[in-house]
Amino acid sequence: MDWKSKRVRTIIEAALAEDKASEDVTTALTIPPRLRATGTIIAKQSCVVSGLGCIPAFFDAFAKMSTVSPGRFEVVSHPEIFDGVRVKKGQALAVIRHNAAAILSCERVILNLMQRMSGIATITDEYVRAVAKTGVKILDTRKTIPGLRALDKYAVSCGGGVNHRLNLQDGILIKNNHISLGGGLPAALANALKGRKAGQMVQVEVRSQVELDEAIAGGAESILLDNMTPAAVKKAVKQIRKSLPSIPIETSGNMNLKTVRAYALAGVDFISVGALTHSAVAVDLSMRISVDQSTF
Repeated sequence: MDWKSKRVRTIIEAALAEDKASEDVTTALTIPPRLRATGTIIAKQSCVVSGLGCIPAFFDAFAKMSTVSPGRFEVVSHPEIFDGVRVKKGQALAVIRHNAAAILSCERVILNLMQRMSGIATITDEYVRAVAKTGVKILDTRKTIPGLRALDKYAVSCGGGVNHRLNLQDGILIKNNHISLGGGLPAALANALKGRKAGQMVQVEVRSQVELDEAIAGGAESILLDNMTPAAVKKAVKQIRKSLPSIPIETSGNMNLKTVRAYALAGVDFISVGALTHSAVAVDLSMRISVDQSTF
């Protein structure tokens, strides 16, 4: 993750602006302006870490927004703790040494982002573990928080998942509404294959035996089996492998941790799980702040 990219900077700056961090009236009225402090981010539950890079990014952005320079800062973490690592309850994720007011004003936005990202990474890790040793890869979807997709998908990668399309330009996926509005599956598939640019793979989502037959006959280059039972997926995989032995096969639809392994054992290559991002529960993190007996 490039935390200095324009896309990420925009997210960071928007979060600070929304919280009016540079106009923190409580901190301004109660905290000596030159007081230094140490903030320690603690995991209050076992989780997979994601988002450590947002900490210096927030302070860099805050310094540009603040009317008074908050001065130098330092963010350190144990060498064994980095994005993608599972930590235990009570472990310290990072230690921040900075102006006390800056820490207080940025505390909430830092925790908000890290809690969400670590929540996504943690649930992704659970799905990856659930299909261990099957060869199946867990994919994310575009079911992300508007504006946060880059960070949501980065968090998925921290949990061991694989990113699907970042946006609608990234690939061709013919779904049910394209089929309904595009004159049926054969017509939509033929038009996509004819009009696509070099290197663009055409994937088709199928929901029935009729659509599966049409996708195979039309030369689909990847097939997504949607909302089928594991038994139906296994049967469909066998049919696809017979006609199109080398194409990627994906399945999706109401996937959960209890059922995902059965789908993996049905022979697919990928399983896409919208819940990784649309239903991830934020992990519980806190920041303990103490005074440093120094000024600058």
